Amino acid sequence: MHLEAWLLFIAVSLVPAISPGPGVMLAIHNTLRFGRNATLASASGNALGLVCIGFAVALGFGALMATSAMAFTVLKLIGAAYLIYIGVKVWRDKSSFNTLENDLEGRKSYRVLFGQAFLVSITNPKAILVITALFPQFMSKSGFHLDQTIILSVTYAALCWANHAAIAYAGENVRRFLTSEKRLSMTRRITGGLFVGFGAALATASR
Repeated sequence: MHLEAWLLFIAVSLVPAISPGPGVMLAIHNTLRFGRNATLASASGNALGLVCIGFAVALGFGALMATSAMAFTVLKLIGAAYLIYIGVKVWRDKSSFNTLENDLEGRKSYRVLFGQAFLVSITNPKAILVITALFPQFMSKSGFHLDQTIILSVTYAALCWANHAAIAYAGENVRRFLTSEKRLSMTRRITGGLFVGFGAALATASR
């Protein structure tokens, strides 16, 4: 891939990489609840999911998603159900965002947070459709090319990882705000409601 094409790909990928979505919402949640390092772990899970999507799109899965209503519906319902599950869990868990209790829990559950972010990533049909629309514009038309797939997938995943890392570092200051029961309760309900809202929106989304 020529350097000019790669730089153009980065430029056009910035907006979808930083735009709000389930992955960004999860990064904010993990930052507020568990802290910076836990969010970096979940950001890595999200990035791995995007790399997997990139390879799947290069191998033809994106075309299937774009043309098969059933495949799109099944995947979006799985993703929507998982987001709603997270939202209800956050809403009901009174220990959510209690920074003193959750710092230790976050350090113990990096693997769980990584897996959670990976699942959110690979079940987000909008991410699949964005990558499906974006990648072919920068890939050779003559079949599967491993080098191009690696470059594009890793680049897009790295941009998303950097966005989540920025959230992780910026959120450290916000955590200091969560020192009262009233603020904790408000944050828990807003965050839970946003996850449920994202899930509901995903469930009703069309291609």
